[in-house]
Amino acid sequence: MRAAVLREYRKDLSIESVADPVCEEDGVVLRTLACGICRSDWHGWVGEHPRVKPGQIPGHEYCGQVVAAGPRSGWAVGDKVIAPFILACGTCPACRSGVSNTCPDQRLPGFIEPGAFAEYVGVPHAHNLARLPDDMSPVLAAGLGCRVTTAFHALTDRAALRPGEWLAVHGTGGIGLATLILGRALGARVVVVDIVPEKLEHARTLGADAAVDARSGDVAQAIRDITGGGAHVSVEALGIAQTTNASLHCLRPLGRHVQVGMPVGHTARMEIDMSAVYQKNLALFGTRGMPAHKYPSLLGMIDAGLVDFMPMIARQVPLSQAGAELALFDGPMAPGVAVISDFAA
Repeated sequence: MRAAVLREYRKDLSIESVADPVCEEDGVVLRTLACGICRSDWHGWVGEHPRVKPGQIPGHEYCGQVVAAGPRSGWAVGDKVIAPFILACGTCPACRSGVSNTCPDQRLPGFIEPGAFAEYVGVPHAHNLARLPDDMSPVLAAGLGCRVTTAFHALTDRAALRPGEWLAVHGTGGIGLATLILGRALGARVVVVDIVPEKLEHARTLGADAAVDARSGDVAQAIRDITGGGAHVSVEALGIAQTTNASLHCLRPLGRHVQVGMPVGHTARMEIDMSAVYQKNLALFGTRGMPAHKYPSLLGMIDAGLVDFMPMIARQVPLSQAGAELALFDGPMAPGVAVISDFAA
């Protein structure tokens, strides 16, 4: 099959012919219909992700059509499915208690095993897959990726966001935009923060009640002024110390901070203001991915027309352009996210 392979950190991905994936007993092999390009892929591309080594095929935000199905997979050839990026075992205590995104025996295509920057991808633990709705485009399904699912779990479970509350979103990349769109759908008022004027304006078109340029003055004070005392929930969507502290400082007493941005590499350890946590009685939540059983709720919101994620998707690109898209994460990004939709070019 044709695949984009990481051979050297910070170098363009190598387009190669590699062995087709093998179907496991509890898994499937998918013909990749679309695959999102994510900042997590960039962390691997630059060498900061501890699990991503040269020789890896990236890609963890994918949907596809089943071309081979294991006897314990629960799927049939021809089925079209969406995959969460965390493929949980289904039998451990974490899985049985409904928190499969914390499974200790999880499988991670795109990070440890071959991912979906390829014509085909092997998917073990296929009970995690969700059926692609008939009227949902593969590009949109891949665009949901880890960004929308992680944001959905962060807001509906970890932070328990309530209608009428103020939500602050630090960073308007893919996961920040997903948080904005979901926050609005859940009835919150949303303030977004970024350093790129075009991205702030794009966020306003998606329903942001206010937008703060982080280059101008005290971000936390600006949010406290806008919200009349501070946000109820604040989501950090970059994984760096500056935005993490701004997120803590912008909260009102008893506010909830959710760490959605992935601190990795040189940002894995950071100095944050624990005095703010102490003085304001703040709650801090970490979150990563979404339990697979929550897919029907998310897809149901989309199917009912309660939320529209298509405006997040800015570019459809061929497989050969995936490396160039990863390089763009080095600087301020244009609004929206990119999805690979052509695996022959």
